[in-house]
Amino acid sequence: MDLKPLIRNIRDFPKPGIVFRDVTTLLRDHKGLSYVIDQFSLQYANQNIDYVVAIESRGFILGSPLAYHIGAGFIPVRKPGKLPADVHVVEYELEYGTDSLEIHRDALKPGSKVLIVDDLIATGGTAAATAKLLQELECELLGFAFIIELVELAGRSKLPDVPVCSIVQY
Repeated sequence: MDLKPLIRNIRDFPKPGIVFRDVTTLLRDHKGLSYVIDQFSLQYANQNIDYVVAIESRGFILGSPLAYHIGAGFIPVRKPGKLPADVHVVEYELEYGTDSLEIHRDALKPGSKVLIVDDLIATGGTAAATAKLLQELECELLGFAFIIELVELAGRSKLPDVPVCSIVQY
């Protein structure tokens, strides 16, 4: 299935020269959303994944149904100040400054087998930071799943050497 017609392209957002790939138009389409979840489910069904770790916020939309389909638990990785219990934090570099991500300290046990899910990989900073969080928690990262990969930004090169699945490439 060709998903590109279901993805809205917004020029000059969030700043001039950027083309924002908006997946909300794909997510509202039953066939498109079903296709994405089915493709990820087929890819990861027999890998004995304990947890799908999803990155805020659109990763949550994909992570929950995927976890259900492959028989895994769901763990959210959030922006600062959103999780109520004790958290583990990783800070990472942005183009201009830094940001951080958090996960509950008790969310994962050492040795847990995990898959990281998000809607899009661009420069790879957020996905790499999430992988670092999981490494510090002594988890076994089995792969990454993204709907969209912006190939020219080479985000994949910042990720650990595990399989990366992207359904649509620009």
